[in-house]
Amino acid sequence: MNEIHERRKALAARLDELKIDVLLASSPANVRYLSDYAGSNGLVLIARMEAHFFTDPRYGLEASQTITAHVHVAKGPLIAAAAALAKRKRWKKIGFESEALTYSAYAKLKEDLPLGFSLVPIGRVIEEQRMIKSAEEIEKIRRSVEANSEAFSRTLRRVKPGTREKEIAAELEFQMRALGAEKPSFDTIVAVGDRSALPHSIPSGRRLAENELLLIDMGASLEGYSSDMTRMAYAGTPPRRIREMYRAVHEAQIAALDAVRPGIAANKVDAAARNVLKKHKLEREFIHSTGHGLGLEIHEPPRLGKKEKTRLQPGMAITIEPGVYIAGLGGVRIEDTVVVTATGCEILTPTSKELIAL
Repeated sequence: MNEIHERRKALAARLDELKIDVLLASSPANVRYLSDYAGSNGLVLIARMEAHFFTDPRYGLEASQTITAHVHVAKGPLIAAAAALAKRKRWKKIGFESEALTYSAYAKLKEDLPLGFSLVPIGRVIEEQRMIKSAEEIEKIRRSVEANSEAFSRTLRRVKPGTREKEIAAELEFQMRALGAEKPSFDTIVAVGDRSALPHSIPSGRRLAENELLLIDMGASLEGYSSDMTRMAYAGTPPRRIREMYRAVHEAQIAALDAVRPGIAANKVDAAARNVLKKHKLEREFIHSTGHGLGLEIHEPPRLGKKEKTRLQPGMAITIEPGVYIAGLGGVRIEDTVVVTATGCEILTPTSKELIAL
């Protein structure tokens, strides 16, 4: 809980810079970051010397016992309770998350505030702070990664030609939960054969056949923190074209991992992967970014794309996941979860990156 207090304190220290009197956090991930609340209805208000948490009666008892802020249990809309407190405290400039606050909540907040009060969009200030993970957060991500990899290992023992994509996805998610995860950190991707050329394919009733690729992209949410991994398997003996495509993506992923270090711009890591694929004449088949941050959400800044200039710093948790996708043939993606360190990066994902033979 002390860490939660320090997070709020760091944001409170920025209120003058942001030219606001109080900061209103409404996105579920940011509310959890600032309160450790994992329910479905919560708000956090951060002022210079105090913090307030709002929820409804369903969560009132738990909140009063666990949350280290002034807890308000509202019987009506939380936004109205937050507005009433702001009026009472005369916090006239209220910073809000423009990407998270719904229009109806914004309109209600504006309606409830008297003349002389104003709403100030603060951008992604909280997300920027969340980019650098504490040792405790990194340990939670590590545990999530380990559970995710073990769920993959357990499931793969059950996969054989004839197994449906949906069955594989269901088993992966069952095993995640059996290992302590609350849920998948995103909709599990399982794609066989030519469907593996769809980067975000939705599991279908399609069965894995002999001499087909199998792509699995999965992540677990454990103690609120996400993991993300993609691995490839082949039912039978892969032909030369598949082996060459796999080798190219593997080389690109290693090159991107080798590029990760403090101070490097995110787009340089992306370029390292693309340069390898260019040598293999596959750069046009790489149609997404090389990676993304992750933590309380599966997609967080920084993004590791062509135009992303954010410089990596120790404590950032990111994915490295180049891929190539050829319609009618299939796709290959290899993905690890890593943490930026003082000298480079630590690969958290323990699962082998070899093309798995089924």
